[in-house]
Amino acid sequence: MLVYLTKSIVGAVVVLLVMSFIVFGLQSIIPADPARAIAGPSAPPEAVEAMREHLGLDDPVLVQYGRFLLRLAHADLGTSVRTRKPVSDDIRQYLPATLELGLASIALGVALAGVMAALQFLIPGSGGIRFAIVGIGSTPIFLAALLLAYFFWFRLDWLPGAGRLAYRDFAGPSGLNVIDGILVGRPEVSLDALLHMTLPALALALPIGVAVGRSLNGALHEVMRQPYIRTARGKGISETKVLLRHGLRNAATAPLSMLRLQIPILFGNLLVVERIFGWPGLGLYTVQALASADLPAVLGVAIVFGMLYILVSTLIEIGQSVADSRINL
Repeated sequence: MLVYLTKSIVGAVVVLLVMSFIVFGLQSIIPADPARAIAGPSAPPEAVEAMREHLGLDDPVLVQYGRFLLRLAHADLGTSVRTRKPVSDDIRQYLPATLELGLASIALGVALAGVMAALQFLIPGSGGIRFAIVGIGSTPIFLAALLLAYFFWFRLDWLPGAGRLAYRDFAGPSGLNVIDGILVGRPEVSLDALLHMTLPALALALPIGVAVGRSLNGALHEVMRQPYIRTARGKGISETKVLLRHGLRNAATAPLSMLRLQIPILFGNLLVVERIFGWPGLGLYTVQALASADLPAVLGVAIVFGMLYILVSTLIEIGQSVADSRINL
């Protein structure tokens, strides 16, 4: 385990360096000018040029990248062009909302995957179920989010379709409203946070549920034909226990790998879903930063998303080794 963690940390550093260089290089092809954005649209050319010199934008790209890595080593992500605050402070402000929504969508997606796989496994040959799953999986994320908001918020008024919490004055210790409501003894806050989270989490969970569910269904059909399953049935163990005790655990490797592949897609979908539902997280922050040519903010969020992906990927690999003893970390 120690060797695996050491290799994971070294690999994470390499991946972050490569990713930071690629993202940093995007500034050379983005037509917007950060100096103009800071100085203002009506600033004279002399003021814009002075701002470019102050920001070091006229230096060679490698010099700028080295300066960026030096600041990054000191946990300094620069200053946001749009908010005029340190990017690290902005990330600390918006990260809890994204973490809460992301964790909820992953949990809901895994639950949906289990339901979809169970329906396909218990009702084989059902064309209607397969057609519905393919239809859900083929729907673009922005269209799914808009349809959910239209029916459940605008038409039926069952669920809130914008914002994160109705209690504007509430500020919990962790920033995760569902947990904070329980910690401070205000269950109505937790319930309101869950209601606000339902639609965006469901929009993000649908692609995860379809992809992981189809992978789990295929793995279950393969595992349930193995000789040790027939042996377990021959011992008189009920079909439910055979499925839960032997089938699911041995079939978990493939769906966990699919879940790992869905995490980067989830990060991209966060930008769309948070923008549609007005969710105050890093996705909405990144969209606003892109519109303002706020390169320090975009780079900072990219680094954070990269670190989160490496962390989740490592946890999934450990989960695979626990589920299947044949996998050696």
